[in-house]
Amino acid sequence: MIADTAVLELAISYSFRDRELLERALTHKSRVYEKPLGTELATDNEQLEFLGDSILGFVVSESLVRQFASFPEGRLSKLKAHLVSAAHLYRVAQDLNLGDFLILGRGEELSGGRAKKALLSDAVEALIAAMYLDGGLEPARAFIETKIVSTLGAPEDGNEHPVTDYKSALQEMAQSLQLPPPRYVIVAEEGPEHSKTFTVEVRVGKNWISRAQGMSKKAAGQVAAQQVLAQLSALG
Repeated sequence: MIADTAVLELAISYSFRDRELLERALTHKSRVYEKPLGTELATDNEQLEFLGDSILGFVVSESLVRQFASFPEGRLSKLKAHLVSAAHLYRVAQDLNLGDFLILGRGEELSGGRAKKALLSDAVEALIAAMYLDGGLEPARAFIETKIVSTLGAPEDGNEHPVTDYKSALQEMAQSLQLPPPRYVIVAEEGPEHSKTFTVEVRVGKNWISRAQGMSKKAAGQVAAQQVLAQLSALG
């Protein structure tokens, strides 16, 4: 059962004048494909997602420049990559319980679509576009700054903000620079079973490579990703 969208509007602090726009933002293509022949096809949220992605990128860039005027371009790019990443938008969607409001086809419903990372992150972008089309840039900007950018916080003592999911940030940056996706390889395991140290190598194309050690494969991969992310950020 789909939750009452009035609850969602309360969560995003915006009330739609055009209810069809909100419905469209929440409608996955799987629902449209399952419409019976001869019935009018509803429009899914893919075009809104496309528009929302651009609005999100613009507002995030604008907000970061205002907040961190002394940061070089590379450092701003790193923060932006984190904020617009699918992983971050997925967490925003979870905070809004957005999955409860999605309009899905039966197959997608049965396969757990309400909890899928891609569906939820895409729906956040579609929702941004719907707010923009319904009320202009200001409500979209307010949502982005309140629900997406504000989670960043401010760096302490001038230090880099602690982006914790460096793997996701690296993947997003590689994509934005039209580079191959990062590849991770475990190159060494040392020490006894109860206290192993892992060495992980990450490569982005032929030119960006880094290795790092950690007490787990995940930790080592995150550090290696952070190092390559810094290399790519320096391009700016």
